[in-house]
Amino acid sequence: MIPRILVAIHNLAANPHPVGSRKLVGSEAEYRIRIGNYRVIYAVDEAEQVVDVQRIRHRKDAYP
Repeated sequence: MIPRILVAIHNLAANPHPVGSRKLVGSEAEYRIRIGNYRVIYAVDEAEQVVDVQRIRHRKDAYP
């Protein structure tokens, strides 16, 4: 599972809004992608062209 997560994070550099990414409710620039039972929560700064991976968690622990 870790190799799949690393590939997905690496691909965010080229495309910060891949198919299946979802914008988090109540957030201006936070998104999530699903990789199996895991979620990668990240923020996108469009002006600076920066993707900031904030957390990687199992789906039951991913959201506050």
